[in-house]
Amino acid sequence: MKSVLITGCSSGIGEATAYYLKSSGYRVFATARKEADVEKLKHDGFEAFYLDVTKKETISNTLEEILKLTGGTLDVVFNNAGFGQPGAVEDIKTDILRGQFETNVFGLHEVMMQVLPIMKAQGYGKIINHSSVLGLISLKLRGAYNASKYAIEGLSDTLRLELEGTNIAITVLNTGPITSDFRKNAKQKTIENINIENSRFKETYHKSLNSSKSDVPFNLPPIEVAKVVEKIIKAKKVNPRYYITKATYLLGFAKRVLSTRLLDKILIKI
Repeated sequence: MKSVLITGCSSGIGEATAYYLKSSGYRVFATARKEADVEKLKHDGFEAFYLDVTKKETISNTLEEILKLTGGTLDVVFNNAGFGQPGAVEDIKTDILRGQFETNVFGLHEVMMQVLPIMKAQGYGKIINHSSVLGLISLKLRGAYNASKYAIEGLSDTLRLELEGTNIAITVLNTGPITSDFRKNAKQKTIENINIENSRFKETYHKSLNSSKSDVPFNLPPIEVAKVVEKIIKAKKVNPRYYITKATYLLGFAKRVLSTRLLDKILIKI
């Protein structure tokens, strides 16, 4: 039975992947950064742990407990924890940008740095990093999030090269729109961290906050991500990245074949 550690299992993709893999016979170590969510996961039969990727000691403590349970091994890590901070670049204070990176990039990096010695010692392993279509292309008013996902791409691509010959696979998921609390949480981050009334994008912010539209083009349920994660776990040869949703395929293709100026004309309308 393969063992899988998943970060960010309180809802959305992390939660769906944890339940799907558990039901498929994998040994899932589900983690969350709120104790109430950890208790819920335990109630549902998971081996669950408190893990906040921005707190180094919670990663260490969780891995220590997992290794006790497995006899010192860990097959797969799904770095899923993350959030989106909306806002124009000019409206994002440096501290807010730093907070975005603390979770999406530095936290992900810390998990990898603590997991790699385990995988090197056992001689194998797979690390799945949750990027986004916004790690391939950029959209306006999402500068902090875009930048964090581009950083994940850079770290993952570099680490993949450096781990050549180790039997440790690094891959990224480039998800497009997936049903989750992501957009609801992003709206709250806009209210908390953006000075909307003093922004030249004031009308755009208000329009977004007041929108009740839930149907996003090419949207998929989170179970579709879980299925790709299982595909990676089963694969003998892991691809560098996996596109999920038609939006990712379309925009990823456009990035490869169009000039930057022409691509900008398309992206500015999204």
